[in-house]
Amino acid sequence: MNSFDPRTADPAAEADSRAHDLQDALAEIGSLVAGALTLADLLERVASSAIQAVPSGDGAGITLLGMRPAHNQVQALAASADFVAEIDTIQYEILDEGPCITAAAERRTIRSGNASGDRRWPRFGPRAGRLGVHSVLSLPLLLPDQTVVGALNLYSHSRDAFDDEAVRLAELFAGPAGVAVRNAQVLEQAQAKAAQLQVALSSRATIDQAIGILRSRSGATADEAFARLRAISQAENLKLSAVAERIVEEAVRRARVRHRD
Repeated sequence: MNSFDPRTADPAAEADSRAHDLQDALAEIGSLVAGALTLADLLERVASSAIQAVPSGDGAGITLLGMRPAHNQVQALAASADFVAEIDTIQYEILDEGPCITAAAERRTIRSGNASGDRRWPRFGPRAGRLGVHSVLSLPLLLPDQTVVGALNLYSHSRDAFDDEAVRLAELFAGPAGVAVRNAQVLEQAQAKAAQLQVALSSRATIDQAIGILRSRSGATADEAFARLRAISQAENLKLSAVAERIVEEAVRRARVRHRD
């Protein structure tokens, strides 16, 4: 947690220190190499960097929304501290109410210095207060085209913890953070699709092998052998690829037996 006591600190030095903290946090975001981290790990790193960038925060959380803008379902949550994970879970999975949801829905920064008494969230506020969280700063993670990819949440145990300078720094941090989060999200989905394609190609090869085996046994055409394979699949309620794999494995076992004999 970064602390600032206006009674003892030099304002110019403190401003310079805050600027350096922000630069370091942004450098950390920029150093996150796509593919080197899982999406979950990247989100946790972004949450940790947010604490470095913004003063007075005791914890930060990142909420990642699904990639279809019309369906703002939560895809992932990351937190820099256990209490953040608990409060974000309450906000999204239990109450469907809170500053983060408001920030994402309205595409604007949301700040509260007394969450427990904030009338905007009559159910969330008291729950936050019971967890010792009194100040909240939530920002939408926006792409240049204004698409919302998620939200950044900063929490403090103190009241009125986030001043105007904290808001400014958080907004400067949120832009690059949103881009990094979306890039990681796109990469993960591309990797998943590539893996699915690889499985599909492997299944296609196995199906072709099974068709060849059936043709060699019966003298059937390729279409007839495929129809036979599909009939077995439907009769046994198994995927076509599973039936094909079984036929190929049986043929391999028979060949090994013949070879031993």
